[in-house]
Parts: sequence; C-alpha cells; structure tokens
Amino acid sequence: MKKYKIQTSPFVVPTNDGKLIEEHFGNASIKSQLSIAHMIAPPNWSEPFQTPKFEEYTYIIKGKKQFNVDGEIVVLKAGESIKIEKGARVQYSNPFDEACEYLAVCLPAFSMDLVNREEG
Repeated sequence: MKKYKIQTSPFVVPTNDGKLIEEHFGNASIKSQLSIAHMIAPPNWSEPFQTPKFEEYTYIIKGKKQFNVDGEIVVLKAGESIKIEKGARVQYSNPFDEACEYLAVCLPAFSMDLVNREEG
C-alpha cells in the first residue's frame, strides 16, 4: 500500500459570489484531518463574519487580502501568510481592484458545522 496520495482533480466547491475554491484535501475531496484549498477571491469580494472552531492558515500567492480579526484590520500581500486561531471572530475580504490568489489550510479540516458563519 502506498504511503502517499496525489491529488489531480480537486473538488471545486460551488459558490455564488465569484470566488474559486479548489479543495485538494479535506471533507469535500480526499478525506483528511486538515483541509488545503487553492482559492481566488475576485475584486470587491467579501464574506460574512465567522467564528470558526478550527485554525486557518493563509498564504497569499498574488494580490492582496484583507482580514478583520476581532476588530483589527490586517492586509496581506503576495508572499505573506497568517495563522488565525480558532475562536477568533474573522471576516475575509478582497476590497481591492485585483483578484487575490491564495492557499488556505484549516486544522481540523473545514466544515460548515465548524465555521459558525454569521447571517448576512
């Protein structure tokens, strides 16, 4: 039995806000304890606040992304990364004029049961 898995066709999570989410490992694709996803947030995109029960690590590949973490605004650009602790109230957005490409890793793996998104 091989002691590795190669992901050649990530699960594309359906969205209605223009954001691309390609999950390589996690609850929607190849099951694992963590999730890793390649994402592209379009210009002027945002999502509701959430208080996840998982740690989230984000690495910016291109563009910029804004994080509102417990009321503090943090902006990252290409080559920078952040770790957000579980239980932090956070909002992710791209209020800029260019798309933002990034990788996100969640531990434990992302699930709607653990994200605790606030209503609209």
